[in-house]
Amino acid sequence: MTTAIHTFFSAWAMSDDTERGAAIHAALAEDARYADPRSSGVLTGPDEIGAYVAAFSANAPGWSARVVASSATADMVRATVAFGGTGPDGSDMVQHGQYFVRVDDAGRIDEMVGFAGMGAPE
Repeated sequence: MTTAIHTFFSAWAMSDDTERGAAIHAALAEDARYADPRSSGVLTGPDEIGAYVAAFSANAPGWSARVVASSATADMVRATVAFGGTGPDGSDMVQHGQYFVRVDDAGRIDEMVGFAGMGAPE
């Protein structure tokens, strides 16, 4: 799995804007595209995607996002990410998401689409 995916998700827990921005810029291609169920459509480029991650960090202080499983086929990576932290009631919470990621020749994230949860059974 690419280092860029780990770098990108580690940025979600960073409270320092400069450090978070540097990590996101290092992980993403200049024309990277990102979407998930909570984004306002497709976000483009490190600055727009970085603003979205900064909003997560501000709204869920102390929460982290870490890759807990991954697999690759061709030029696509599937990453399972655990988002965790203290919930409103003071208890520990974990929410999982699945991300499908395409990386460029330099190993940076070119496109990422995220889904909440692990998928509904059929």
